[in-house]
Amino acid sequence: MRPMQENIKVLYFANKCLEPYVEIITGKDAVKCRRSVCSSEEGNRSEDEEPEDLLPVLRNHSQLLNDQHIESLANHMPARTQGYPWNLVYSTAIHGTSLKTLYRQMAHIDSPVLLVIKDMEKKVFGAFSSHPFRVSDCCYGTGETFVYSFDPKFKAYRWSGENSYFIRGHMDSLQIGGGGGLFGLWLDADLYYGASYPCHTFNNQPLSTQQDFTVQDLEVWTVQ
Repeated sequence: MRPMQENIKVLYFANKCLEPYVEIITGKDAVKCRRSVCSSEEGNRSEDEEPEDLLPVLRNHSQLLNDQHIESLANHMPARTQGYPWNLVYSTAIHGTSLKTLYRQMAHIDSPVLLVIKDMEKKVFGAFSSHPFRVSDCCYGTGETFVYSFDPKFKAYRWSGENSYFIRGHMDSLQIGGGGGLFGLWLDADLYYGASYPCHTFNNQPLSTQQDFTVQDLEVWTVQ
């Protein structure tokens, strides 16, 4: 058992993180879920009957997500992710607890990713990232990126427009959201200790039960 850290240092973003915005896709007009297109079902459906919503297909078993989690998250993701299966690219239960391994698993991925965390208090939270996680010299990502929590009701915190500190990857930490010297979500090199504070990027509340938390399990999914 690793000893608990007394404090988790939260570092300021360097000025070089500021970079031009790219075109933002917020996903507010995203299709709610994939619709059934089976011709036989269409033939049996009355004119006034809405087609059934379908949950995204998970090609791997998730230890953290249930159907309610999946539906809530899918409904808040950008339109470009709709209709694609979700693939598990990293799991602490399978790959161990290493940020370096997480980066390595994403080295050849070019799609949005969903980060899911369960802390030792059994709370589920995380982030949707417009780009896969990687080591970077400055901040990257677009306004599609958001952070979320289940408390137990789903709450998503979208881009506030105040800054562009979406994602920054170091070899010893992963940072999502920032401003005022605080990160919306921060993870250490062992994916064991983390922190979540209100930040300007998302104007979020702390996602975890405690602002400084310990990770029980973590998963990353590709969603396109």
